Amino acid sequence: MAGTKILADTGPLVAYVSETDQHHRWALGAFNSFYEPLYTCEAVIAEVLFLLRSDGVSVETFLQLLERGAVKTTFSMEENRADVLNLLRKYADQPMSLADACLVRMTELNDNCQVFTTDRDFLVYRRKGRHVIPLLAPYT
Repeated sequence: MAGTKILADTGPLVAYVSETDQHHRWALGAFNSFYEPLYTCEAVIAEVLFLLRSDGVSVETFLQLLERGAVKTTFSMEENRADVLNLLRKYADQPMSLADACLVRMTELNDNCQVFTTDRDFLVYRRKGRHVIPLLAPYT
């Protein structure tokens, strides 16, 4: 994985923390293979915290990932507002969340990257028009 920027979606982050998540083992194995931090956006952070708390799972492990810098948020919604809103409009017929739109935009800003996800919608989304998004997912 060295050299490839890993962009983390909500699913694997929740799965890493929640032992009852169906993708927990897969997420643990993937995390153990990473040498560099994961990058994400604040919309993903919000979703992770909401989902963990909704499931009654402690958020402390996730907060520690943020604190240690193992997961970093470097994306600016404000700087990418027009592109993110365009993606939300383009995929209005899909269940694209703000987090998904931000991650797709992040792939457009980082040529050598993979989206770390459990979300099959990333099979539909395209970056820079028609380019397939490289994925690190349990179904690939």
